[in-house]
Amino acid sequence: MYLRQIQVEFNHCDPAGIVFYPRYFEMTNSVMENFFREVAGQSYAAMMQVREGVPTARLEAEFHAPSRLGEVLEWRLVVTRLGGASIAATLTAWCGDSHRVTAKMVLVRVGGDGRPMPWEDAMRAKITTFMEQGMEAGDA
Repeated sequence: MYLRQIQVEFNHCDPAGIVFYPRYFEMTNSVMENFFREVAGQSYAAMMQVREGVPTARLEAEFHAPSRLGEVLEWRLVVTRLGGASIAATLTAWCGDSHRVTAKMVLVRVGGDGRPMPWEDAMRAKITTFMEQGMEAGDA
């Protein structure tokens, strides 16, 4: 499991002082971006320099409880599937023992032509270490 903490800032909140729901999507993107840099060994900046990327193909969320200004959310990322050019992950945000949000994402590795491209062996091996137990890397 990959962990990342994000403190809820003023810019994340609506006038009531709770996280405005689209800001959670910015946070999930931040978690994924840092996962690729710290775990997979490929920063988004490095990928963009060679006209590659991992755009989000699917994103769904379930909101369990509000998050408030000043709280620190612990984001937990588990890879649930690793395909030939895609990655599926579940991200959950917690504040203490309070579950705040669950997001399920699918990203696809693409080349400069916008078409899916397979994972490099080294990147695949690094990502696989964060797969949920019982899940396996597939060919799709």
